[in-house]
Amino acid sequence: MFKKIDPTELESMNAFRAVGKEWFLITAEADGVRNAMTASWGFLGNLWNKNAAVCFVRPQRFTHTLTEKTDRVSLCFFGDGYRTELGKIFGRMSGKDLDKAAEAGFHYTYLDGVPAFEEAGLVLVCRKMYTDKIKHENFIDHEADEKCYPAKDYHTVYVCEVEAAYLNM
Repeated sequence: MFKKIDPTELESMNAFRAVGKEWFLITAEADGVRNAMTASWGFLGNLWNKNAAVCFVRPQRFTHTLTEKTDRVSLCFFGDGYRTELGKIFGRMSGKDLDKAAEAGFHYTYLDGVPAFEEAGLVLVCRKMYTDKIKHENFIDHEADEKCYPAKDYHTVYVCEVEAAYLNM
């Protein structure tokens, strides 16, 4: 059962750990198709006087097709107990080929009309405000470019307003 809370009440959440170590799912739906992918890069904070999240999706991911077609996504955080599902299924398999949620034993739910997962401990419902592509010519740290983008498949960046936060009770 999810309880809607003010995003600023997430005082105990360590964003560095939640994003970089525990990972999360970016979940989107368009044209009646929904999919999620694992993310381990992102930011939570305040931008343009709004609670904001920044997430990154590579163009070859099936989720990219959906995030490009929709204005709203969810970011689903699970904690440490779901690394296998997030890594081996949502991180490596394609939603074009199978229902990753069914494969992982996860169950979709909708929060404010946006798909999310019943198993998540925290869900952020987000509305896209800005998008851009990471560009080779904008790198100052060329080592990061070479290490993270050897195929030059630069992420699309989505800056989103966090419209709502839901804790799983």
